[in-house]
Amino acid sequence: MINKLKPALLGGLIAGILCVVPFVSTCCCVWAALGGLLASFMYIKNSPAPVTTGEGAVVGLLTGAVGSLIYMIIQLPLALLFGLTSMEEQFRRSGIELPLSGIALLLLSVFLFVVLILIFSTIGGIVGVPIFEKRKGAQPPLPQDFGRGPGGPYGTGL
Repeated sequence: MINKLKPALLGGLIAGILCVVPFVSTCCCVWAALGGLLASFMYIKNSPAPVTTGEGAVVGLLTGAVGSLIYMIIQLPLALLFGLTSMEEQFRRSGIELPLSGIALLLLSVFLFVVLILIFSTIGGIVGVPIFEKRKGAQPPLPQDFGRGPGGPYGTGL
């Protein structure tokens, strides 16, 4: 678990920050997936054994958790300071009437972004394994008993 945390921290940091930066935040799902891919790449590079798709999913999910936390820490104060009324105006201009307004709308939008970051970073971690894992044979190495098991040195058992 510890060796999964370092790639997840870096991938989540990149995904979380890029999801908040104006002009590039419109591609938040892409940044989350790329953060998961980066974390998967780093984990595979430092893993002594071949990495499975399940491990890639765990690294991607951890990346999404870190990215979501960073997104919330940065986005909530910024939205409260600058963007609460502009968000409501954007919905009104687009013709969408929502029963929510103010803080409830902000919390709903942040929750949806957190879910999207988690989903897409996990997908990035899963997709990264077949792309970056080039080692063959995901089986553990066989014991080195050189054929001296229960059947004797030649395995005849007689």
